[in-house]
Amino acid sequence: MGGVGKTTLARMLYNDDKVKGHFTLKAWACVSDYDDYIKITKTLLEAVTSKPCNTANLNLLQEDLREQLRGRKFLFVLDDLWNDNNEDLNYLRALFITLGTRGSKVIVTTRNKNAVSVMQNVHIQYLEPLSQEDCWLLLAKHAFGNEKCSAHSNLEDIGKQIALKCKGLPLAAQTLGGLLHCNIDFEYWNRILNDGFWDQPYDTTNILPALGLSYHYLPTQLKRCFTYCSIFPKDYEIEKEDIVQFWIAEGIIPKAENGKRMEALARRYFDELLSRSLFQKSGKFNFIMHDLINDLAMFMSQGFCLRLEDGVSHEVKRARHLSYARGKFDAAPRFEPLYEAKCLRTFLPTSLNPYIYWEKKFVSKKVLQDLLPSLRCLRVLSLSHYQNVTELPDSFANLIHLRYLDLSHTAIERLPGVLCNLYNLQTLLLSNCSSLLELPADIRKLINLQILTLGGCSSLNKLPACMKELTNLHHLDVSGTKIEEMPVQMGRLKSLRTLTAFVVGKSTRSGIRELREFPHLRGKLSILKLQNVVDARDALHANMKHKKDLKELEFSWGAEDADDSQKEKDVLDKLQPCVNLEKLTIRFYGGTNFPNWLGDSSFSNIQVMHLSDCSYCWSLPPVGRLPALKELCIERMKFVKMIGIEFYGRNGANLTQPFQSLEKLEFREMPEWEEWVPSGSASGGEYGLDFPCLQELILNKCPKLRGSLPCELPWLKKLTVSGCEVLHDGRATTTTTNSLNYKSLEELKISGGCQTLLSLLETKLLSQLAIRNVVDEIRIPTS
Repeated sequence: MGGVGKTTLARMLYNDDKVKGHFTLKAWACVSDYDDYIKITKTLLEAVTSKPCNTANLNLLQEDLREQLRGRKFLFVLDDLWNDNNEDLNYLRALFITLGTRGSKVIVTTRNKNAVSVMQNVHIQYLEPLSQEDCWLLLAKHAFGNEKCSAHSNLEDIGKQIALKCKGLPLAAQTLGGLLHCNIDFEYWNRILNDGFWDQPYDTTNILPALGLSYHYLPTQLKRCFTYCSIFPKDYEIEKEDIVQFWIAEGIIPKAENGKRMEALARRYFDELLSRSLFQKSGKFNFIMHDLINDLAMFMSQGFCLRLEDGVSHEVKRARHLSYARGKFDAAPRFEPLYEAKCLRTFLPTSLNPYIYWEKKFVSKKVLQDLLPSLRCLRVLSLSHYQNVTELPDSFANLIHLRYLDLSHTAIERLPGVLCNLYNLQTLLLSNCSSLLELPADIRKLINLQILTLGGCSSLNKLPACMKELTNLHHLDVSGTKIEEMPVQMGRLKSLRTLTAFVVGKSTRSGIRELREFPHLRGKLSILKLQNVVDARDALHANMKHKKDLKELEFSWGAEDADDSQKEKDVLDKLQPCVNLEKLTIRFYGGTNFPNWLGDSSFSNIQVMHLSDCSYCWSLPPVGRLPALKELCIERMKFVKMIGIEFYGRNGANLTQPFQSLEKLEFREMPEWEEWVPSGSASGGEYGLDFPCLQELILNKCPKLRGSLPCELPWLKKLTVSGCEVLHDGRATTTTTNSLNYKSLEELKISGGCQTLLSLLETKLLSQLAIRNVVDEIRIPTS
């Protein structure tokens, strides 16, 4: 039965920390659309290696998979298995028996009873529907949110009657709870309870009544948003921002009032569908639709949304939105039916397998030159990842309704000038087009362009001078390009909300002062080539302190030697950011010390900090004062000889616990670093430990570092020490490795020298060990 919670339970097991500790390798594969064991074996191999697999030879696939799993204890999940062919299933059982080491496990979820009957001599867990009480509790949780049921006692009886109609299915209870949450009112709930939709037979529609009701009571705009998503295949991971742009391009989102942006309204619609369980979280950033929800969307789209499938005849005349699974070579005959789809508005290639993006893909030139220019109603067009797309034909000028064009990950070198006549274009994606040499000189004609992504266009070294005229642009990504300086008067782009990089020019019209015009920048910003700042007072005019929505910030000077260390310090001092910042990176800074704001405890939101190639600094800033700092990486600071109490931020009256939240600490390529002095709290006295939460410590290429590591790291799980040849001189100090308290250590990697650290092999929890380039005899404890 669908919606009973099989995949949810499997995912809970898969992600459980205790379960993770029992396996050295995990892989998850959705196999609902795979009808033979060759495809399943190939999917597992790709999941294990995180690389595409180009062979269809079963023997080679088996051998590769065995080699990858040799000596490893694995956990596999095969989700939503429909194949009930006895030969295929017996093959899979026999294959898994030969893989990995003792204790490896395979979890299979399926609705197919025939598949279950073939799986002999394995534990089968049948999931029963929820009890009536549990179903009500789940529905009430989604209906009332954080409020208690007792706060709405008048709705309890009717709520339990509605829960009874869910027939114990968690998915039904969740979606109905989301529906009821919209109106905590007796009359509304009573209308839901007595709706005639409950009486529609499941056999005729294959739609659960609870799901059908959830759709029926959606507002009209949300219905359009939801049914549009039926173009995505089952198990497809959806990115929220992609959906937002598709909806806007298709005109589904009405123009926002009161000056609000359409993106904000679209995101609100998405969140509303998520709160109704019509979308589900999948990982940190992506979302999926449950198979039954996907069936509901397809049923309700009434033929306007189409998934083009090989070997299946399609009625395309009504189709408005189309997706298809991107193949290795998409030949013209595959798209032949689309010549009749004169009203098609969406043309979208997709892929269920994330590793398939690494493979080279090709599309027929006939599709580019003949088919697509004939689809004059197109609003959303993607050709991403097709490596043979090096240019676009001039006939693309026919696509005057186009709002969204994705050419990312293609080999395109130049855009035709006629493309600039597509004045309705709102989104142009060119990220990772490594062959792109330039943008059209007439790009200013794209007066409605709002999003332009150029990240990873590594051959692009200049933006058109007319960029300043794209006054509706609010998202510009130029990270990973070779742009030498920003075009003049970038400050005229007052709508900008996202600017991933600003390359400082020497001219005042392309200098750092232009940043003052962007008070609402959000997300991440890298300010590059800061050596081009002529007057340090210009940095103050950038007004970084008041950009409250920036979360990640990078300051970078040129890799060459500093001309004026004092000027560089003054510039960094005047670039003091807002205290809302969460991540800070400083690279190639040429000052001899850091400004006072760096390490100030008022920066209570900074979680990640990288200090790299600050070669002239003699000491580190007092970053121990940052209460939320979780990850700190310091590398190539070649003048630092000692790290002492200044690092912890302790001085005089300041006795605050240092590094309250730090979990990961890295020191890399510190050629002159000799001594690491504790703050005075290493004994765990009145003020606690130096690093009370540290879980991972990495020391790499610190050849002069002597003495001992911090002795009290009770929560340290991973320790990596390489290229620290004289660290073992700690034997001569009062604190030796024999007193190191690393009782939680699970993973130890040592390369070159550091022999005394081998005493950590006695740590009881140690499960992973790597030792390289250690000359002396090593004795592994028998325990």
